[in-house]
Amino acid sequence: MGEANATPRRFGKRARCAIYTRKSSEEGLDQAFNSLDAQREACAAFILSQKHEGWTASPALYDDGGYSGGTMERPALKRLIADIEAGQIDVVVVYKVDRLTRALSDFARLVDVFDRRGVSFVSITQQFNTTTSMGRLTLNVLLSFAQFEREVIGERVRDKIAASKKKGMWMGGMPPLGYDVKDRKLVVNENEAKIVVHIFERYLALKSVRALGDDLASAGINSKRRLRRGGEVYGGQTLTRGALYAMLQNRLYRGEISYKGGVYPGEHPAIVEASLWDAAQATLAGNRVERATGVCANHPSLLTGMAFDDAGERLTPSHAVKRGARYRYYVSTSLVTGARTNRSGGRRIPASDLETLVIDRLRAFFNDPGALVDDLGAGAPDASGCERLIEGGRILAEALTADAPDKVKARLMTLQCRVDVKPDCVDITLSKGRLTELLSRSIGLEAPCQGETIAADEMLRLTAPAALKRVGRGLRLLVENAADR
Repeated sequence: MGEANATPRRFGKRARCAIYTRKSSEEGLDQAFNSLDAQREACAAFILSQKHEGWTASPALYDDGGYSGGTMERPALKRLIADIEAGQIDVVVVYKVDRLTRALSDFARLVDVFDRRGVSFVSITQQFNTTTSMGRLTLNVLLSFAQFEREVIGERVRDKIAASKKKGMWMGGMPPLGYDVKDRKLVVNENEAKIVVHIFERYLALKSVRALGDDLASAGINSKRRLRRGGEVYGGQTLTRGALYAMLQNRLYRGEISYKGGVYPGEHPAIVEASLWDAAQATLAGNRVERATGVCANHPSLLTGMAFDDAGERLTPSHAVKRGARYRYYVSTSLVTGARTNRSGGRRIPASDLETLVIDRLRAFFNDPGALVDDLGAGAPDASGCERLIEGGRILAEALTADAPDKVKARLMTLQCRVDVKPDCVDITLSKGRLTELLSRSIGLEAPCQGETIAADEMLRLTAPAALKRVGRGLRLLVENAADR
């Protein structure tokens, strides 16, 4: 990270100082005098020692208890930034640098805010402040070591997960239907295990996940009921098609652990016999065809059922054959059915252009550690949680280009992906809860470590600036700028 360029602010008669405090865990916050109080008291004493320079402490409290320094999603930090933007703060005072952030990328963003508003940053225990060039250099060095420490911890966690998975060990998370956790190991829940076997048998009989879902719903068979720490019961919902696909392919039921393409014998007992499992996989493989258009899975329309035009009308896959070449499109449904009288009002978008734009935008997001942590890392308990998110994003980004089209489409459906094509951009909406599950499974965890902090209906929106333009004799969907969130 380069040194900030703005000239440090020189204070006159009065410098308004904001004290920011943070503690990663909630442990001890209920005490009469906790870590946040100790940090604030030390910072207040330092500000008092600078009274001759005109420093005064702001009465506002900026305390983040129970929030990781690896994310910017902290309520007190957001209030502090808002007050800085409003011109109410001149100096930000912290006990240590890592109380503000542990990530160089986040610190660079904060420095931009500080410099734009002429705000200085002071750490009282590390004997520097950003009013001098030496202070800025020292700060960058300290943050480089802080980020290095986080990366080393992440590498150790990944190595431990890999070694444990290869030994067949359960590495935590929410147990799937059919299993409970006892002494950090999976044990069979006999009543639920019977339901799991029934689901596999019914799938072989019906040979359709859609029909299986309807059959289970009519029989009153729902997802696993779980208990939160506070005693609240959740789950017990209708099994969706995505959940059923995941269950039918979950190798835990065969007594195995999967990790990065490898399969290892698990320490836990199997629920589904090998013959039943193999038969289910053969049926799944045979059903991988594009039903909506009758096209073979080698060339599926990835966004079938997910794409909409700017009027909110569904975009339907279509194609045309010219001189022996086949061209695919997404067309407003009313243009296909003839319901729209004004044909200029609908959309006819080259399928490959739209699909490429969506996949590229998703890959850019999954490969952006800062964006992943900002949008999904609020519930990560520590640096290793953020590292797992970042590793999962990298793997998922690779899978979007390396996997077969039918697998990519299944992932998009699992994420509840919706694509809205507007005149000047394309909006992509995903379920945050489904995304954290998919990221966790990509690194071998059966459930997200931070899933309970994300509401089931909380959505993530990504935007890609693009517009339909005529190129030669045809229309193309062209990306106008680099995609921004």
